Amino acid sequence: MTTDSADAPHSARVRPPAAPGPASGPAPGPATAAVHPPRGPARETLPPPRPGRGVRPRAVAPLLAADFLATVGTALAVLGTGTAPTALGPLVLGVLLLHSRAGLYRPHPAPSLLGELPALLGRGAVCWCAAAAVLAAVRPGQALPPTVLAGAVALHTALVCGARALVHRARRAAARRRPRATLIVGPDPAARQLAAVLHARPGYGMRPVGLVTTGAPSGPELPPGPAAGPPRLSSPHDITRAVIRHTVRDAVFTVPPYGDPYTAALLRRFIDQGSAIWLAGAAAALEGRPPPSASGHLWGFAWRRLETAPPRHGGADKRALDLVLAAVALVVTAPLLLGGALAVRLADGPGVLCRQERIGRGGRSFLLLTLRTRRPYDGDAATAPGSGADLRTSRVGRLLRRTGVAGLPRLWNVLRGELSLVGPCPERPGTVERLSRSCPEYGDRHRMTPGLTGLAQVHGLHGGSPVEDRARFDNLYIDSWSWGQDVRIMLRAAARLLRREGR
Repeated sequence: MTTDSADAPHSARVRPPAAPGPASGPAPGPATAAVHPPRGPARETLPPPRPGRGVRPRAVAPLLAADFLATVGTALAVLGTGTAPTALGPLVLGVLLLHSRAGLYRPHPAPSLLGELPALLGRGAVCWCAAAAVLAAVRPGQALPPTVLAGAVALHTALVCGARALVHRARRAAARRRPRATLIVGPDPAARQLAAVLHARPGYGMRPVGLVTTGAPSGPELPPGPAAGPPRLSSPHDITRAVIRHTVRDAVFTVPPYGDPYTAALLRRFIDQGSAIWLAGAAAALEGRPPPSASGHLWGFAWRRLETAPPRHGGADKRALDLVLAAVALVVTAPLLLGGALAVRLADGPGVLCRQERIGRGGRSFLLLTLRTRRPYDGDAATAPGSGADLRTSRVGRLLRRTGVAGLPRLWNVLRGELSLVGPCPERPGTVERLSRSCPEYGDRHRMTPGLTGLAQVHGLHGGSPVEDRARFDNLYIDSWSWGQDVRIMLRAAARLLRREGR
């Protein structure tokens, strides 16, 4: 079959702008300019996501080893080599699990041993009481007296605290030698004050490499120089360049990250790249309440880590579902597809397939396949572009569109991985460029492969709907993806198609 582009727009196609490299892009703007987060489809300029969502295994392993060794040492000292193996397994497992549930393995730039002491003492006592009960049930003659049990709890707490103190000291020394690159997001002067604190106290292990200012600037403007702190990132290109150049691992928000669409879009991008997200100052409050004391502080700034679930975005599970269902659908609908292609060829001449450029995942363009539903332009003024779609759409084309047969070639795009069965609607390059400028959350749709249908489409949101509504529905679908949701959306899309055909 030959190809034809009669369905494609006749205006000049606009390709997405090339993503800037680390050494390119516009010069930083004025220091007082408010900044919007990176948007648009150019996401391939960032480093690939790192596993662990900002929690590095090498940061957790020393604390696990400290708790393990302290527990084993206490068991050997109190129970002896003959009795220790009986209670050692449940004891160690219980200690590690309870410490994990208490958040004692979560990273913190300023860990406090005194702040951890109540949790260590209480959970150590629970574990030792449980171990003593197990030992009394298994070996009644070797049950621990109350005084020995109290001594075991005290010794265990002392050893755990001592081991953790060594780990914290070693971690602070390593943080001073190799602080992690950090971006600070928020309005002046809070962001600038926090950057000054982190710069003056390298023991926190964070090195500010840029300020992403939001809102209206306030406070006196500092002259260029060391006193002004890290550079202000006044454009999306500047933020991208800073992430690449410095390998940013941490992002600190001094404003609630969900307060407006701009900070929410920036937060989503940092999460997708595996950065650890921290909240400082007023942003550390929990639903309007003051932050808990357990969250600690950073030189007077309220401080806590934002717990973010790793984004699933489908991945291999979604791809497997697409391959299976698309292959089955392509085999089942092959007679309809061949019949539609034959009807187009006989009624409207050569050029059965139409290839239209669309923007897919990560801003990459691909060619969307459909059966041609419009007559090729033959020089007649009545069929010229701009003379009206009804004059150029053939009877066969209208039938193919109404029944959905015209879109069956898109199943081949699904098999190629350019499309998914469910996902955001694929748009033309010019449309993507225009909507990315008008809606800050629109570019986040390109985190996932576009689909034949989606959450926005089944709610009646199409090209003429407000872009903010479509972007909100698409991003909600991406953030909450599951197999069950895909199946429900496909069933709703099928029901809408059947209702439309029954009219």
